[in-house]
Amino acid sequence: MSNPRAYRAAWLAAIVVVALGFGIALVKVFNDNLVFFYTPTQILSGEVPKGEKTYRLGGMVEVGSVQREADSLKVRFVVSDMNRKVPVEFNGIVPDLFKEGTGVVADGQWDGSTFVAFEVLAKHDEDYMPPGVDK
Repeated sequence: MSNPRAYRAAWLAAIVVVALGFGIALVKVFNDNLVFFYTPTQILSGEVPKGEKTYRLGGMVEVGSVQREADSLKVRFVVSDMNRKVPVEFNGIVPDLFKEGTGVVADGQWDGSTFVAFEVLAKHDEDYMPPGVDK
């Protein structure tokens, strides 16, 4: 290319194509790593996408529902979205913030009657203060 204007236009077009490709790849990676949780109502209504073997369940731990097995790490509790309830079974150590009446997100699988969790995450509100610290 002997024309400087055409040469600059070709370089500019190449830069735009590379930047556009990078942007598309970045959005795809972000969307692939974005994790949503489903409410008990969505799970019981069959709104979980077919083919997803594991997903997140989110809601509130029902007051009076936490049962711990003696001499075991197994914990059973009920998660509610104030509309419907899903029983959850977890075999492991629950987070310190986990308690009845608080928010929870659990990773696991729905077996048709119970959500079997392999990880439980306790949610806290924006006013959370570590134990021993007064407001």
